[in-house]
Amino acid sequence: MLLRLLLLICAPLSEPAGVPVSDVSLETQPPGGWVTEGDKLVLICLVANGTGNITFFWYRGALGVNLETKTQHSRTARYEILTVRESDAELYFCTADNGHGPSFSGLVPITVRIPVSRPVLILSIPDGQAMVGHMVELHCETLRGSPPIWYRYYHEDVVVWSSLVQSGGGASFNFSLSAGHSGNYSCEADNGPGAQRSEVVTLYVTVPVEGRMDHFPSGVIEGTLGSLGPITGALLLCYWLKRKIGRRSEDPVRSPSSPVSQEPSHLNSHATGQLEPLYENVNIVSGDEVYSLVYQIQQEQEPATGEHPRTYVDIYSRPRKANVVDVDYDDTM
Repeated sequence: MLLRLLLLICAPLSEPAGVPVSDVSLETQPPGGWVTEGDKLVLICLVANGTGNITFFWYRGALGVNLETKTQHSRTARYEILTVRESDAELYFCTADNGHGPSFSGLVPITVRIPVSRPVLILSIPDGQAMVGHMVELHCETLRGSPPIWYRYYHEDVVVWSSLVQSGGGASFNFSLSAGHSGNYSCEADNGPGAQRSEVVTLYVTVPVEGRMDHFPSGVIEGTLGSLGPITGALLLCYWLKRKIGRRSEDPVRSPSSPVSQEPSHLNSHATGQLEPLYENVNIVSGDEVYSLVYQIQQEQEPATGEHPRTYVDIYSRPRKANVVDVDYDDTM
């Protein structure tokens, strides 16, 4: 009888007192298990039912690597990862025990979002120069960052194209060049934590000469082309005169036959020691003008041995007349 009474007294001492823990759960901050690399992650273990001191355990991975153990008179406990790294992306769970046996939470996945690094903008033309009508590719890619990533292309700080990329590899923008595509280009990568802009790439678009002439007034083009005829004729005339004078200086005895002249007769003066004028019409340039060559040879009474007469040349021009016959005396000499 005494032994039975002792057993009844001692039996409650061997069993834990209070209410066992139940309905254990694991919550995260920030909510949803999404955290950016470098930020702080908090794992909160909650007990819905239980009394007394409770011991909390936090585990990482499905196999359960223990991270932290705390005992406190509370149904809530916190475990913090102050600086999250990419390697902290894993499954986590916790347990709680107040002496009646552990109670487990469910598995909670933690996703670590990697911010994008500064993207690189690559132009398919290495020197940045191309002609109108050429196809050009702009490729923007960030070397680091969690997808999905938004890529935006800017021309002089104005968005011209965008694309959402669900996996790695970057985005490409292709277009045919026009004169208005010259300028500075850049791209931007953004996956949520913060956008990053690339360096500026300059594109030079060359307009063909034919295309640029279309922008000039027709009168300017016609005037420019029309002025080439007299200039060319003048150059040819200078070249012809140089050869003419050279041949006369080599053969001073040679004298031209009487020219067919319509000029005043006072030019034909033959006084000894004076200038002897000769002239002839030169039909070098086609058009409404006739160029006349007038050269004067000074005859000295007693020229020194080996010396040649001096020659002076003048050039005149007059409008062509329909009944005038131009004679090139170079052909008759």
